[in-house]
Order: sequence, then structure tokens, then C-alpha cells
Amino acid sequence: MIRADEHLVFVGMMGVGKSTVARVVADRLDRRLVDSDSVIERREGRTVRDIFAQDGEAAFRALETEVLLEALASAEPLVIAAAGGVVLSERNRAALKDSGAKVVWLCADPATLVERVRGGGHRPLLDEDPAGTLQRMFREREALYRDVADAIVLVDNRSVSEVVEAVLR
Repeated sequence: MIRADEHLVFVGMMGVGKSTVARVVADRLDRRLVDSDSVIERREGRTVRDIFAQDGEAAFRALETEVLLEALASAEPLVIAAAGGVVLSERNRAALKDSGAKVVWLCADPATLVERVRGGGHRPLLDEDPAGTLQRMFREREALYRDVADAIVLVDNRSVSEVVEAVLR
């Protein structure tokens, strides 16, 4: 159960539906949504792809941490759609655990993710080999997502509504 005074944070791989599910859940809970990628793009005045190309992945990861820590520090209970790589940082994992937030890992088979991200030009890490990259990323991140998650919701073959209902249960 999601308490009225705690943040609800969605983590998971790119393409799993964090932004979409978080938007619906925020509406249902009547809470403000913080979508970290959107916040970063708005603040920087450029896309994630442009940040990666111009400043590199490390610069993007620093922005990702900044946005996450700001959101977790908010006194207002939020719904947070965290960037896919947020779990790569020990600092971020510690912040998620120490914040008292409810963390939900939206999990999908990498094959599902390949279908979902096909044609999405805004994901610079997938330029060369989307299927291979997603498989590798899943292997590298699975234990990290599991480590921070209070709940795991499988999204394969489920509609957004079904995922939302599973989260709210």
C-alpha cells in the first residue's frame, strides 16, 4: 500500500513505461509527477540525446542524480519517474533506500523492450545494437533494480491500465 506521506518512485529499463504509468498513477493519486528525463530536458533546454552527444554520459548521469535527490527531498509526496540508469549510482541507490519512498521496479523482458523502443530516436545508448544493448543493460542492472525495489511489477503483455492497477494494489 502506498502511504499518503511517501514518494512513489518508478525505476526500470528504458521503454518499460515508467513515464506513462507514472503519469496515470499521479493522476489517480492526485499528486504531482516528476519525470526526471523531462525535468533534465527542460532545465538544460536540449534533449537527452543532445546532452549525451555534447557533454557525454557522465554529465547526463550527474544531472540524473541532481533531479532524483531534489525530488526525494521534496516535502510534498510525489510520483517520480526516475531515469533508467538511476540505479547505476551507489549514491542514488542509497538515496532511494534512505528516503522512505516506495520504489516500484517496472520490469519487462528485454525482447519486449526492443519492440517498444524500435524507431525511438531519442535513446542514444541504443543507436548501434538495440537488442544486444538492452540485453546487456538488463544483465548489468537487474540486481541493482532488485536491490532498491519494494515491489516488482511485470509489464510484459499487460496494458497500461493493468500495470497501474497492479501498482496501486
